[in-house]
Amino acid sequence: MENTVTPSVSPSAVGVRYGVMLGIVSIIFTAVIMMAGLEQNTAVGLLGAVISIVFIVLAHKAFKQANGGFMSYGQGLVIGVIASVVSGVLTAVFRYIYLTFIDPEAMSRGMEAARAKLESQGMSDEQIDQAMAMSSKMTDGPLGVVVAIVGSVIIGLLFSLIISAITKRTRPEFE
Repeated sequence: MENTVTPSVSPSAVGVRYGVMLGIVSIIFTAVIMMAGLEQNTAVGLLGAVISIVFIVLAHKAFKQANGGFMSYGQGLVIGVIASVVSGVLTAVFRYIYLTFIDPEAMSRGMEAARAKLESQGMSDEQIDQAMAMSSKMTDGPLGVVVAIVGSVIIGLLFSLIISAITKRTRPEFE
C-alpha cells in the first residue's frame, strides 16, 4: 500500500494569500515611487525586487510550517509563480488606474526622464525617438497592463526557480 501524505495547505492557496499581500505592498511601493518621481531610479527598482523575494521566501516558510516542515521544489515553484501572477495583476491594474485617472502627467514625466537618460548615453535623436515610440507602445493603456503582468510572471518565475531550490525540503520516502 502506498503511503502518501497530502499537504494540509495547498501551494495555490498559499500562493494566492501571499500574492495578495505582495500586491498590496507593491501597490503602496509603486504609489510612493510614482508620487516621488523615482521610476527611473535603479536602486528603487532593486528594492522592489527584494520585496518580491522576501514575500516568496515568507510564502515558502508558511507552506512548510503548515506541512510538517516539508516542501518539494515543484510546490515552491507553484507558490512563487502564483504569488507573482496575483501580485502582478493587482499592481498592473493599480498602475493603469494611477496613470490614466489619478496622475496622467506621470507618464510624460517618466518619458522625459527616459529621454534625458538616453541623451546622456550619447544616442542619436533618431535612435531616441525610435526607443521612445517603442516604449510608449509597450506602456500605454491595456497593453501596458498585459506587459506588466507578463513581466511580473517572468521575474517571479526566475526568482522562484532559485528560491525554491534553496528553500525546498523534500519529505523522506521511507517515513
